[in-house]
Amino acid sequence: MIRHLTFKLAAVAAMVLPLLLGSCSERDNYIQLTGYAQGGTYSVRFNHKGVKTDVDRIQAVVDSILTLVDTTLSGYNKGSQLSRFNSGQPVEPNAMFKEMFALSRGFYEETGGALDVASAPLFDIWGFGFTSDQMPPRSTVDSVLSVCGMDKVSPEMTSLVPGVRPRLNFNAIAQGYTSDKIAEYLHSLGVKDMLVDIGEIYCEGVNPKGIPWSIGIDRPFDGNMSPGADLDGIWRGDGSGKGVVTSGNYRKYYEKDGRKYSHTIDPRTGYPVSHNLLSATIIAPNAVSADAYATFCMVIGLESAIDFINSKEDVEGYLIYDDGGNMKEWASSGFNLVGN
Repeated sequence: MIRHLTFKLAAVAAMVLPLLLGSCSERDNYIQLTGYAQGGTYSVRFNHKGVKTDVDRIQAVVDSILTLVDTTLSGYNKGSQLSRFNSGQPVEPNAMFKEMFALSRGFYEETGGALDVASAPLFDIWGFGFTSDQMPPRSTVDSVLSVCGMDKVSPEMTSLVPGVRPRLNFNAIAQGYTSDKIAEYLHSLGVKDMLVDIGEIYCEGVNPKGIPWSIGIDRPFDGNMSPGADLDGIWRGDGSGKGVVTSGNYRKYYEKDGRKYSHTIDPRTGYPVSHNLLSATIIAPNAVSADAYATFCMVIGLESAIDFINSKEDVEGYLIYDDGGNMKEWASSGFNLVGN
């Protein structure tokens, strides 16, 4: 729904579709953990059959992972390592911070700077960060751009440019990363069937009905604020582990003087993007990659997004776009669309 390069949408609603019957005993093995995290609710569903660790212990560890993410990566928690780093305080990064930073640098290099976690001030000046809405003049954008960018931060997270300390914002991939960390823990217990939804989704195996998980894709129109209420399509997995993430512009935008400004900022230009792509749903081997690539598609637009998805053997995509006032869809060849 992984805020940042773009505020993530809670646009993908997990749907367990009753297409096949399963025995009551099998369904009874499924556990659902729920709670609050990263500004919203989370849901972790998994098959507990054969797992020796009791559910209370699993819940405690899941909560501890979420707490660690909050105290390490959150820009809203003023005491987190990220917030202290951004304020110029000395920070000894923990393993999670280092891993997130390394992942972010990899996505930055892969996307030619279109995914740049070291561009936090850009989101603030456009009013989509942690400050009030405002329309920045060109001079302000240029000034901020001069102190943004992963190219100004060394792999050791020290400044490469004297007097410049870029501020980081991990929101573009934090939710996907968190889903992967919880899935990683469940894997360590021997869990094979799971759906982890921390705003973005990782799913694997089968649901309580004995079929691969199905995920609903919201129809991207202004006013569709309830995930799952109006679906454009439904994707079904094949049982292998997949990250499933949708990013879009229809729930978060800024309107001034009759003009809508996308919440997706291109860190290469410093300005909101302007194209006809409404939402991008990405299927990838893990949720952090799906999170990053969904955001990337929303930065680069329809044609470039199609080229990118087709170039990745392990990535599938479903793009919804505006065509002269009509909503249309494009799906990659391996995107398993089973209904709408």
